[in-house]
Amino acid sequence: MDCRDLQKGVLPFAVMPMARSKVSKAMADRNRALRARGSEDEHRGKALRRIGGYLDDRFRGTKALRYYVLKKLYPDHWTFLLGEISLYTFVILLLTGTFLTLFFTPSIGAVVYHGSYTKLEGVRMSKAYASTLNISFDVRGGLLIRQIHHWAADLFLASMMAHLLRIFFHGAFRKPREINWLIGVIMLALGILEGFSGYSLPDDLLSGTGLRIAEGVLLSIPIVGTYVTFFVFGGQFPGHAFIPRLYIVHVLLIPGLILALVAAHLIILFVQKHTHVPGAGRTEQNVVGQPSYPYFMAKTGAFFFFIFAVLAGLSALAQINPIWLYGPYNPAAISAGAQPDFYMGWLEGALRMMPPWQINAFGHTLSLSVLIPGLVIFGLLILFLALYPFIEQWVIGDRREHHLVDRPRDAPTRSAIGVAGVTFYGVLWLIGGNDLIARFFDIQLYWTTWFGRVAIIVGPIVAYLVTKRICLGLQRRDRALLEHGVETGIIEQLPTGEYIEVTRPLDEDARAAIASRTTKLPGLPPPGGPAEPGHVLSPETRHTVGKLRRRLDEVFHEAIPLAAREEDHGGPAGIEGGHRPPG
Repeated sequence: MDCRDLQKGVLPFAVMPMARSKVSKAMADRNRALRARGSEDEHRGKALRRIGGYLDDRFRGTKALRYYVLKKLYPDHWTFLLGEISLYTFVILLLTGTFLTLFFTPSIGAVVYHGSYTKLEGVRMSKAYASTLNISFDVRGGLLIRQIHHWAADLFLASMMAHLLRIFFHGAFRKPREINWLIGVIMLALGILEGFSGYSLPDDLLSGTGLRIAEGVLLSIPIVGTYVTFFVFGGQFPGHAFIPRLYIVHVLLIPGLILALVAAHLIILFVQKHTHVPGAGRTEQNVVGQPSYPYFMAKTGAFFFFIFAVLAGLSALAQINPIWLYGPYNPAAISAGAQPDFYMGWLEGALRMMPPWQINAFGHTLSLSVLIPGLVIFGLLILFLALYPFIEQWVIGDRREHHLVDRPRDAPTRSAIGVAGVTFYGVLWLIGGNDLIARFFDIQLYWTTWFGRVAIIVGPIVAYLVTKRICLGLQRRDRALLEHGVETGIIEQLPTGEYIEVTRPLDEDARAAIASRTTKLPGLPPPGGPAEPGHVLSPETRHTVGKLRRRLDEVFHEAIPLAAREEDHGGPAGIEGGHRPPG
């Protein structure tokens, strides 16, 4: 047999019957395997149909499951992952927290430590601290689970803050999603309290210092501060009743509230549908995305395990909250460089930069240096976040439903307010570590304090002005892209000797995103004039409130108009300003 015949696929006459028999046998084996697999699939399908029929006969949920759950569309945009991170880290917190409750002892009763950590051998400490050491050094896998729990708590609050900022900058809080926005703000406040209560439970020196600050904040409440403090701590600080009470709040009360709010949040989200970003084919009346089954379920399931893997890897490699280095809480002891978790850094910074103000009147002392940074700032921040959707709606008079979000540049005033708020929080957070900044950068501590006092006022103003100018500049760039198209880098010489740059029109998705700005922020109608459908009439501008509303409306609507002359937003038809579309 020639090798060239084999290469051509030609078999000698003597070999062909043997080859046919082998092929026939292989095909027969393959057919038998397919029939066996089909039989298994058929049995499995019958079993699933029986289960589905059993459940549908009792709960009547097949239609709802098929048409409202499995076929629900989810927009495919990376910013929606922020909410999923919050949800999945909360699930991980519940799982790891359940494990930790099996070994933690919520008691401030005194014991003498005899455990694996020999450096604290014979030291008198509380049962809460001793049980936390036991989890860290004597329970198999206890330290890993405890660190996963702590890292998940930080990631939970970080992703929730990022998710809240995404909703704010995109304007996804507008009608009909105001209630969901309020739920999110409440969950953020509860999450901060839950995190604070969690890292206060071990009763180490760092957490005890934080509780001492909390006691001072409660005492600063006018008139009832002493009564509230005695009620919370069960007597003088630290008291024997506080750790058990804090434990119940941490493992039962706040998680139950957050779980109920998460369920309400998801139900409302499911009923109202998702918002989506501007683009081709996306309008206020439709939802463009991928179906729940199988695309979204597969993607979000993998994303959950990815988050869990990241947290597990981080917990195995990066140490967090090593309470054995701090030692048990002692009211007479202090430590340098003590820093809370990032979500409580604003309180530390506010207390450090606040001047020593207090008022003594009628036999009472009002400690403004603790009351303002400890309660007033946080309360005003949460109140502003909760009321902002209604404030914006009142100012611009827009009562339409919105399912298409804004790009941040398309709402420059809102974006500027958001960046100013982030700057305000960032200054507080930065000054919370002013002792470390002074130490490592060799700067006088009082200089950092005074820098914070100035930056907390000047910083948000500068951030507001700069952000608004940037957004307006991006709007000018959008108009230029509509008028001239996208630069191609090709230069041509005309017969007249003039050099021009060849441009290409924007693609359909980019044109649709820019054009979506023309339907946003409708504004108030003229005083006394008729209102457009979906808008409210402007109040009379003769009184103070009407003038204020009119002025704020003008500020909110400051924007760069789009090109007045364009062909389907694709650019000019001829040569203009040294540009020419291709072709």
